[in-house]
Formats: sequence, structure tokens, C-alpha cells
Amino acid sequence: MDALAPLPSPEPAALRLAASLPEWNPEADDALVVRAVRDETPDVKTFVLAPRSPCVFRYAPGQFLTLELEIGGETINRCYTIASAPTRPHTLSITVKRVPGGPVSNFLHDHIKPGSVIRAVGPMGDFSCFLQGAGGAGGRAPKYLFLSGGSGITPLMSMARSFHDLAEPRDITFVHAARSPVDIIFRDELELMARNQPGQFRFAPICEADSPFEPWHGLRGRLNLGLLNHIAADYKEREIFVCGPSPFMAAVREMLKGAGFDMARHHEESFDFAELASAEPQIAAEVIAAEAIEAEAEARAAEPQVATYTVTFAKQNRSIEVRSDTFVLDAARRNGVRLPSSCSKGLCGTCKSKLVSGTVDMKHGGGIRQREIDASMALLCCSKPTSDLVVDR
Repeated sequence: MDALAPLPSPEPAALRLAASLPEWNPEADDALVVRAVRDETPDVKTFVLAPRSPCVFRYAPGQFLTLELEIGGETINRCYTIASAPTRPHTLSITVKRVPGGPVSNFLHDHIKPGSVIRAVGPMGDFSCFLQGAGGAGGRAPKYLFLSGGSGITPLMSMARSFHDLAEPRDITFVHAARSPVDIIFRDELELMARNQPGQFRFAPICEADSPFEPWHGLRGRLNLGLLNHIAADYKEREIFVCGPSPFMAAVREMLKGAGFDMARHHEESFDFAELASAEPQIAAEVIAAEAIEAEAEARAAEPQVATYTVTFAKQNRSIEVRSDTFVLDAARRNGVRLPSSCSKGLCGTCKSKLVSGTVDMKHGGGIRQREIDASMALLCCSKPTSDLVVDR
């Protein structure tokens, strides 16, 4: 009998899987290479990212990245929750819904291909069942209820994928609200998780309408207490995590409060990445700003005098007065100045701006790198003026 032929040498990528690799450090190299682009629904794509040099990603399921993109000659920062699981640390993925008129989502959908390079910082954030819940011992609750709406599915998907990969004995009910069957993001994978974990993982999609070529025979309408009782009658015993558009999260919050749910066991994404200040309508902006300024003046009339500085937004040709105890972004909003923002916590980097001149007192939460600070960049949401400022906005 002939001797067996020798096995081929392992591919370099396979060798990396078994190797001890360093953790990705965006301070050293913030570039990520797009390895794959996958269609999830007609208007949702997943972008699979990897470091340029062999590294691994460390993060809690539910955390996010801030991308730094050059679009039309302008640097724009946007946050996207990581949809992949840290149990597969050699790549990570973000899943992005195309928003009509949205500069970043349309740029990603239309121009980012395998081989593209994207700059990013993170991971950041504390919305994770591995960090929150169960009396502070994240990840230890025996029963979970995940409630997602639209593209808000991504952080909950990261959590679900992590539990599935780890084969942890968790009782999870995953409810997802979508417009129609074709809009159910990750549908096949969630159904596979349910088949793989009978009695432990239940997937319950809710659709408002049929798709053009697929009538919907499942749960229909919008999430309400009746549907919730039908899906998870024991919801009051579960740790609940919610993510979706702001109206969805607000409706869930009020529904649970009205039902007497212990809100200490309710967790929601604390800011909506999809709703940036730059997209806010300008209707009656001047009236709103005037009322805010008047109310602020009345409230502070009896306060001790503090320094006030002039902040000029160069591109908008606007100047406003900002007290030294006020964040620049807050003052800009009250004066009707439109600036991009998202978290307002110094985390996401969306409001990152160049200071042409002047100084600020900035207490950030990780959304800006030291080399950017050294280059006179600042996060306006957590910066108070310490002199007159000129901002390149």
C-alpha cells in the first residue's frame, strides 16, 4: 500500500489562528482593512474588518467603534456598534443600514469594497450584558430578553453570538421588530441559533407588513404589552436589553414602567448613533434658540459671575458667547448652531473638531487620541472654553 502523501503546509492565516497575537492598538495603528462586504438585506450591509498587521480584537459584546472617514474633502467621525462576537477575535464586523441622504452610510455602501482601508478608534461603550446587569455582575443573569428595532439589532446580535459560541446555558428570548420579512437583519443566523439551542434560545421577529414577494405569517404589528406577554410571559423575571431608534426605546421604556417592571433590570443603549445633530431639522431654530438663551439668562441671574468667552465657528461664520462652566456643544445647540454629535459623553468622537486658536478644558471618555489632542483637536461635547476660540466648523 502506498504511503500517504504528506499533508500540505498550513496557510499563513491558519498559523496566525494558533499563534499568540498582540491586541489591536489604534494608538499604534488605527487602520483596518475591509476583508469582506456582505449583503444582509436590500439596504443593510456588513463590513468585515481586520488589522493590517496580525492582531486580535478585545471587546465586550455590545461595544462600538468610531470610524474616521474622508468624505468630500471633509473628515467625518461616525460610531457603529460591533455586530460580531469577541469569541472570534481575528476580525470584527459592523453592520450598516443605508439612510436616505445620509452621507456616511451611503459612502460606505457605495464606495467601501474589500481591500479598502478605514481608520477607527475603540472599542468603547458600556452597553453589554457582560458589563451590566445581575447586580453589577455582567453576564451572570440566567434569563435575558433582548428587544431590538431595525439596525439596533447589532449590539444584541454581538451578545447573542457570544453566548452561542461559548455554549453558555442561558435562557434568551430575542425579539426583533422589522418593517417586513425582507428587512429582518440576520434572520437566517438567528433561526439557526434557535435550532442549535432548543429550549435555551428563542427568536421572535415581529413585522409591520408583508414584503412584496413574501407574505408574513408570524407576529404582526408593533411591539406592545400584549405581544410581549405572548412571546415571554415571564419577562418580569428577565434581564432586559433594548436597542433601536429612540422612539422604539422610549416606547419600550414606558411600556415596561407601566407594567411594573423593575427598571433596575432594564438596560438600553444610552445614545442613538443614527440620530446626529447634523440631521436635526432647522424648523423654528431661531425661536427655540432665543427661548433657550432667555431661560438660561434668567436661571443664572443670581449666580456668581464667571468668565465668558467668544467662540467662533469659522465655516458657518457664527460667533456665540460661552461661559467657562459650559460645554461648547451645549452652548452651540442653545444658539442654533448645527454641529455633528452623538454620545455627548466624550466617547464616540463624532463632535471632534479642529481648534484654529484658543484653549479648552477637556475631560473626555476615550473618544480622542493623544496625538489628535496634540494636533489641536477637541471633543466639543466635553470641552469648556478657557479662552476665546475659533473652531473649524
